[in-house]
Amino acid sequence: MKKLYFLTALLFAASHIFSQTLFTYGKDAVTKDEFLRAYNKNKTSASDKIQSYKDYLDLYVKFKLKVKAAKELHLDTVQQLQADIDGFRSQVEEGYMNDDKGVNELVNEALAREKKEIHTIHFYVPINEMMSTADSLKAVKLLEAASAALAKGRTDYVDLATELSAEYKMVLKAADMGYVTVFAVPYEYENIIYGLTPGSVSAPYRSKKAIHIFKDLDERKNSGKWKVAQILFVFPPDATEDVKARIKQKADSVYRLIVAGADFAEMAKKYSEDKNSYMSGGELAEFGTGKFDLPFEKTVYALDKDGQVSQPLLTTYGYHIIKRIKHTPYVDGDKDENYMFEIKQKVLADARNNKAKDKFLKNVLVTIGYKNNNLVKDADLYRYADSVIRNKKLATYPINKQILFSIAGKNYTGKDWLDYVNNYVQNNFQSESSKNLFTKFTNNTALEYYRKNLDKYNTDFKYQMQEFREGNMLFEIMERNVWSKAAGDSVGLKNYYDKNKTKYLWEESADVIIYNCSDVHVAEQAVNAIKAGKKWKVIAEESNATVQADSGRYEISQLPVTSKLNEGNLTSPEVGTDGAATFIQTIKIYPAKQQRSFEEARGLVINEYQNYLEEKWIDSLKKKYPVKVNETVLKTISQ
Repeated sequence: MKKLYFLTALLFAASHIFSQTLFTYGKDAVTKDEFLRAYNKNKTSASDKIQSYKDYLDLYVKFKLKVKAAKELHLDTVQQLQADIDGFRSQVEEGYMNDDKGVNELVNEALAREKKEIHTIHFYVPINEMMSTADSLKAVKLLEAASAALAKGRTDYVDLATELSAEYKMVLKAADMGYVTVFAVPYEYENIIYGLTPGSVSAPYRSKKAIHIFKDLDERKNSGKWKVAQILFVFPPDATEDVKARIKQKADSVYRLIVAGADFAEMAKKYSEDKNSYMSGGELAEFGTGKFDLPFEKTVYALDKDGQVSQPLLTTYGYHIIKRIKHTPYVDGDKDENYMFEIKQKVLADARNNKAKDKFLKNVLVTIGYKNNNLVKDADLYRYADSVIRNKKLATYPINKQILFSIAGKNYTGKDWLDYVNNYVQNNFQSESSKNLFTKFTNNTALEYYRKNLDKYNTDFKYQMQEFREGNMLFEIMERNVWSKAAGDSVGLKNYYDKNKTKYLWEESADVIIYNCSDVHVAEQAVNAIKAGKKWKVIAEESNATVQADSGRYEISQLPVTSKLNEGNLTSPEVGTDGAATFIQTIKIYPAKQQRSFEEARGLVINEYQNYLEEKWIDSLKKKYPVKVNETVLKTISQ
């Protein structure tokens, strides 16, 4: 009994800790967690942290009071605000429909793998769905024999594949994959290759179309990015040896012209048959390891310096003359935000992301309480689905009312399943097995339910939506109760000005004309025009927008020049960091402490009158919704 009491007390204490109320306003409460979430998102550096918390608490209390007033007016139901909220939700919800932790793990994995490149030999036996078990076993034995030969040092890969193909009476193919790096090959192969050590051979791996083994021949550090141009002489289909010889002679002659001083870009425009690059002087997009065949890469890497040109290179496409334009060495990108974003986008678009998606789906199924009804036989599900697919219409089937699964207590029946099948058939030309369709049906149903209830299942999403919703409501209530009210209350503004006249005094000021010119040369021309008697408005109008000028009375400390003003004179043009030049023509200088007229002070009056109205409004809200701060909880934050 004591143990039970202790456990109950412990659970109560834990619940109290995680739901501590920091302050209340009327019947509403704000927890310590909500306040800290907002504070940490908006905090600025402060020497006195305790005072920083208290200052932000004052701002947050006022914010919640204003939002409360907006809710009382049902501003959250205003059509335009609701449309904004719906639009914002559709923009951000996709970001919560994945496993961030899993994606980040894949990003870190990619960053680690890209540090090295692996020269890989690939042996494989093509297979198909009709292959017998006996033949599959024979294919594995064949690859094990190849693996044993490789382990003993065989390097004549094509000959080895030919010998073993004859011995096992089964096709074995060998391919030099060149240097492999991250994203260069399918993820399933990449995992195997990056699991090898130099000289080792993988165990046989079965994919949909083949059984494979891979050997790590050599490893090197990431070689960076290359920018090159090429002149390509293409082999026509079924080219004879004579034709190839003539193409080689042509490539050799163009190469000699380049060596003799001919412009590479002009030669590319004239002779290259690469339709994608010849008009740009043969320039190819920057690339790294794995983009081109190994002979092409080797030729590029052999070029020692920018501007160097290779002799004609023979590939299966024809002859290439390659010019090195630029080499960018590899630099770790894990501290570069833009590069990290780029890698993340590659991960999200790559098949490797299926790993994170599968994990996310499993977590979703647990989170939403997915329960499958094992009493319904798969054979029945597929049989009636096949009937719908064949007939392309719905009917009454025995499984229509059977419960297939439930999500958060809501049941989904055979009719829901067959409706999904019918809709899929009507809107997709691609055929799909009933088994795969049912997997899609359950997964899509679960994910859509989770998406629609993100507020319930994801705290970060809940607070982001709350923040946006309350921000919109705050803007609307402030517009109604403060900003528009202050700007439109002419009588109130004038009365406020009359009561506070002594606050609206000029510091040392001047009537001036400010000239902003596109550059110092334009400014000097404007200065000469002014000295010649030309009016400032005419100068601006005739300048074709290279001179902008404005007149008015300004406090001298606010003027955008450092030169001392002299009445009736021009300051020297001062050039800013953007190359634009500014100078000032001084008309009259006034001493400090002169009274601003109401019109001269209007902008300042509106700003302070808004603050005045806002404080009066806040006082009334505090009376309507009394605020009580839990000092004990506040101390735990400040410690």
